Amino acid sequence: MVRKKIIAAVKRVVIKIGTSTVIDSNGHINKIFLKNFALSIQKLKKKNIEVCIVSSGAIGAGMEVLDLKKKPNKIPYVQALASIGQIEVISGFRDIFAEFDLSIGQILITHEVLNDRTRYLNTRNTINALFELNCIPVINENDTVSIEELTFGDNDKLASLVTNLIEADLLILLSDIDGLMTADPKIDPNAVLIKEVTETTPEILNLAGPSKSETGKGGLATKLVAANIVNSCGEAMIIANSKIENVIDKIMNGEELGTFFHPNSKNLQSRKRWLAFNLSERGSIEIDDGAVKALEKNGKSLLPAGILNVKGDFEINDLVLIIDEEGKVIGKGLSNYSFEDVNKIKGLQTKEIESVLGRHIYDSVIHRDHMVLIKEGPN
Repeated sequence: MVRKKIIAAVKRVVIKIGTSTVIDSNGHINKIFLKNFALSIQKLKKKNIEVCIVSSGAIGAGMEVLDLKKKPNKIPYVQALASIGQIEVISGFRDIFAEFDLSIGQILITHEVLNDRTRYLNTRNTINALFELNCIPVINENDTVSIEELTFGDNDKLASLVTNLIEADLLILLSDIDGLMTADPKIDPNAVLIKEVTETTPEILNLAGPSKSETGKGGLATKLVAANIVNSCGEAMIIANSKIENVIDKIMNGEELGTFFHPNSKNLQSRKRWLAFNLSERGSIEIDDGAVKALEKNGKSLLPAGILNVKGDFEINDLVLIIDEEGKVIGKGLSNYSFEDVNKIKGLQTKEIESVLGRHIYDSVIHRDHMVLIKEGPN
C-alpha cells in the first residue's frame, strides 16, 4: 500500500536503461524494446509526468558498428568506441520516439561537471528547460572524455545523481535482472526476490555480486549504491527486469515488480545533495565528543576548539570528511581553511586564530550551511 501511494504521487521520474536493454542479443539497437518504451513514455506524458532517461549502450553499439566481439583494454580505444556508438544510440532514440510524437534532447555529462557547483546548476537548468519545451532529456556519461567513468564508474550512479540533481520523485533502473535476490540464483536455486528494502544496510550491500557483462559496466553493487544515494535524499527507487512486458506501465500502476527501495523521510536541500554525493573528499577532520554533540544535536558549525586531528592535503573550499574519536564518519563539508592552517589552529579558541595565522577570516572551520551530516543525509 505504501509503495502504491508513493508511485501514485510521482510527478517526475528518471528511468535508466542498461546496455543489455538498449543493445539486443545480436549487438544491434533494440528497436522492439525502444518502441514499447516510447509508448510507455507517451502514456506518462499524457498524465503530465515528466520523464528523464539515462541510457547506456554507447560502447556496446560501437562494438557492433566495428564488428568487435571483445571490448578493448586500452581506454582511448574504449572511448573511441563510445564516440561511434553514441551516434547509434541517440539516433535510435530520436527516430523511434519521433514515431510517437516525442522529442528528445541529448545531454552528455562528466563527473567534473557535477563536481563544479556552477556547471551542476547549469545542467539542472538545461534539463528543466527541456521539460518546459515538452522534450525528453536523454542523458549519458560522456564516455569519450571521462576516464574515471570508464575505469570505475557506471550509469547506475549517474542516474542516481541525475535524480538528485533534478529532484525527481522516483528512479527506475531497468536491466536484465528481476531485482535484488536473497542470493545469486545461478548458485543458489532457493534464492528468492526481495520485494522491498527499507534501508540499504551492510547486510543488503553484501548481497551484491560482480558484473558479468562484456559490454556493460554496472552490476548489482552499483545499483545498491544508487539506491543509497536516492533513498538518503527522500526519493524512491525500483530495480526491475526490462524484459517484462509493459514493465514501465505496470510499475507506474503500482504493481509489485522488481525490488522497491523505500525513501527515508529526509529531503535534503539542493546544495547539501551536491555536497553529499558529487564531490570527492580531500581529507578528514577528527573531532571530540563535545563537537559531535554540537553538530548533531545543536546544529552548530565546526569550530577549531573541537578539532583533535587533521589528515589529507586539502585547500580552502575543498570537501573533507568529519569523523569522531572512534573513526566513524559523521558528516562532510567544505573547509574554510587549508589543511596547513587547520593543523595550526586545531584545539584553539576562535579568538586565538588571528594570533596564530596572522588573519581571522572565519570563526568556523566548516560552516553549518556548507556541511551535511550522516543523520540528515547519506547512510
